[in-house]
Amino acid sequence: MVATDTEPATDNELLVYRGFKFGAAFFGWLIAIAMGVLLSAAVSAVAALTAEILDYRRGDAAAQPAAAGITAATMAIVVMGVAFYSGGYVAGRLARFDGARNGFGVWMVALLVLVLAAGAGALLNSQYDWLSDVRRPDIALSTEAMTTGGVLATAAMLVVTLLTAVIGGKAGQRYHDKIDRLL
Repeated sequence: MVATDTEPATDNELLVYRGFKFGAAFFGWLIAIAMGVLLSAAVSAVAALTAEILDYRRGDAAAQPAAAGITAATMAIVVMGVAFYSGGYVAGRLARFDGARNGFGVWMVALLVLVLAAGAGALLNSQYDWLSDVRRPDIALSTEAMTTGGVLATAAMLVVTLLTAVIGGKAGQRYHDKIDRLL
């Protein structure tokens, strides 16, 4: 039975539209990246202004490298969490059904692009050895402490972005659920 203007569609008829939509996930990923750039710029501007007002200098950060690192990692995780929530929301709105699945798709597209970019970077570095030209600042932290902090920050970033993308997808789907109930 096909729904007409006077009859609402049944759940079985709507199953055709459910599932993962690559276009929704891709455009959600684009929004997540754009929001990440915009929010990072805003956080950087606020940090620079705050450092200027409080007369916070490089020497102050060097005296407390762990605190500076934890602050930077926390802000990066928060910014990317908000960005992926936005991307998941867009994917959920575009796909209409299965918002959580399409929010997960946003995260998977981001992970795929990350892996491809890391692979290309490793390949190019093996040929041209660009990392030997990078001048790293001396940080008063041990290599073990920086490695542990990096692994923890990466794990937190992966978990937070995954959860916020899925939650954003569900929030985007909720709009259509409300409209469908009214019809």
